Amino acid sequence: MTAATSIVCPDCDGTTFTLLPCRCTSFGDRFLADEEATLVQREAYRDCEQCRGTGSVAYPCHRCRRRGRRRAQLVLSVANLDTGAVASHSMVPGGLDPQPEPSGGWVVRLADRVRELAAVVGAAVTGDEPPLRLPAQWRPDLPAARRHELEAQAIVGLDHSPWRLFVGRSDAAPPVEPAARLGRLCVLADLLLLDLVIDARRQGAGVDWDIRYEVPGSPVPKIWLGHVDLPAALAGTDVADALAGLTERGRSAPARLLRLDGPRPPAVPAVDVDQLERRILADCVDPKTGVELPGAQALWRDGRWWHTSLRGGEPVEHLVEQPTGQVVRRVRVPLRRGCPPPDPPWLGEPIAWRRCPDCVPGSRLRSCDCRLGGRPADADCVHCGGVGMRPSALTCLTCCGTHRLYEAVLVTLTDLRHRVVHLAWQSGTPEEATLVATQPGGKPVVQLPDRYRLGSWAPILGVRPEDLAEADGGHEIDHDLRGGYVTLPWAGADPMAAHVRAAGRGQPAARLIVSAVRPDAPPLAELIRLALGLDLALEVSVCDLRHHAGDPLRLDGLRWSVHLRNRDAPVHPDELPYRPSVEAALAWCRECLDDTVAAAVPADPAEPVPVPRSGPRDLVADPVPVLLRLAARHAGQTLTVRFTRAGCTLLRHDGDGVRVVATARDLDTFER
Repeated sequence: MTAATSIVCPDCDGTTFTLLPCRCTSFGDRFLADEEATLVQREAYRDCEQCRGTGSVAYPCHRCRRRGRRRAQLVLSVANLDTGAVASHSMVPGGLDPQPEPSGGWVVRLADRVRELAAVVGAAVTGDEPPLRLPAQWRPDLPAARRHELEAQAIVGLDHSPWRLFVGRSDAAPPVEPAARLGRLCVLADLLLLDLVIDARRQGAGVDWDIRYEVPGSPVPKIWLGHVDLPAALAGTDVADALAGLTERGRSAPARLLRLDGPRPPAVPAVDVDQLERRILADCVDPKTGVELPGAQALWRDGRWWHTSLRGGEPVEHLVEQPTGQVVRRVRVPLRRGCPPPDPPWLGEPIAWRRCPDCVPGSRLRSCDCRLGGRPADADCVHCGGVGMRPSALTCLTCCGTHRLYEAVLVTLTDLRHRVVHLAWQSGTPEEATLVATQPGGKPVVQLPDRYRLGSWAPILGVRPEDLAEADGGHEIDHDLRGGYVTLPWAGADPMAAHVRAAGRGQPAARLIVSAVRPDAPPLAELIRLALGLDLALEVSVCDLRHHAGDPLRLDGLRWSVHLRNRDAPVHPDELPYRPSVEAALAWCRECLDDTVAAAVPADPAEPVPVPRSGPRDLVADPVPVLLRLAARHAGQTLTVRFTRAGCTLLRHDGDGVRVVATARDLDTFER
């Protein structure tokens, strides 16, 4: 016998809100406070803007989402992408089968349950699910009602993710060879003219590791490191992971031109991972005094390793306004490299720049909306009062937080393997620009020659123009940059200056790194089979804009979106496709499976989470050709096809609504 799958929220006792000490009590009755003195609660701030000096505030209970009850059910599901088989297990009070821990207490080994489900569907899954620890009061000899109550309390601690999906394939992926991966990362660093940084920092009694790419000259960032040793860091860091955050880390790095006429480093370096790890750990200790240092780094630059310790720099003070009306003084000690490596030989002259006119460094002042389109500040503006600047929490749209507008931009296109193209675009370069359109407001739109059109370089790297993306984050390359289109602020303006400004906006050290790689995505038929096995709906939206080809004022090509939804979820008219290719849409859907499954959980905690099960299924015929033909028939309109166990539904987005066009057992029926 099992207990109920929902209980009264233990955080708010079913009242849907919690009464907590106000944040002002952390700083005491003072306007200016130090952050270091916030551990001991003091009296309330008498002028607090939140509690009005009472010292406590009622907050909506975020744990139960103001429902008063929480779900005491956890569903584990494992799916095999190669066969479509799905197996699930529902964990509720009374059906946990706890095991004793050698150190005391009782736990439920979730990893064992996942392995059992994986064996049922014949899938190899990665990741180790942490155990569910029961409260210390739990004992197997307690009355059933008391045991169920304690088990429910443990399960609701996981209700932020009550349905957990593990997707694998029939054959396990080969393990990552640390030396081979490090060698590949080094080769790519030489190819892209970047630094590969291996960072080790002390975290408590241990040392955590991180691997990333940086622009030469970037300061030591304040980041979270999550790997216990260097082999683990290499196993968990591929090329995309190492490039992630490159823009943020390099915003203050000096921008310099590139010299590409020097000798190149060797192709594949020989790396001893164990020896490298020992050397970095040795640098975490001062060789003269034996004092433990904050950390150390090894930088791969220009074909060799450079080693340096990390030391504390000059303290930096920040004043941060609090929602209580108080101001907190924060003192941070940034890290610096004890022995910075010399500049690489391929760095050239500095790139000139001018200060961004639309933001003020060190403040939240940004250009006011009344100045949009180059208009002068409105003297009657309610936001800025005619000053032209207003506080904003958003990043400056003109410079994206760099506070600099560069006179040149360095563009690097690469397949992230062995091919690379380096381009240098400079303002003031005399180029023949062809007038191709005029904006509704009268601004001329010109097109630059082929060498300034990123889309024209895509075939050279073996991909389609729609496959081009920013290496940091995978964001789609702007339509104007792909086609070389420039909207001039006025007739006779320098088109290269506007083009350089658009390409270099917010880029680290004025460098735009573009990946030319077709997205690695499962076939659409596999995701349809997965959705059917999970008893969910797969929504595929497509809009054919190929008739806009050559029009600089409109998006062209095909736009796609692929989403897993609850089978009863409605199709919203404003959810329009936005990915440039079906592969990009499929890759994003696969990456977001965890969030998708969480969104499919019923909102009412009293309604149980589905426990899907399915045997192997045959793949459906590839639906992409049919979708392309249907989209061509309805050019300019968005079509959405929902695949469920009941069949297919074709919907068309008309204005503010969605209309069902047809329903059938399979997609081919829509063409008959």
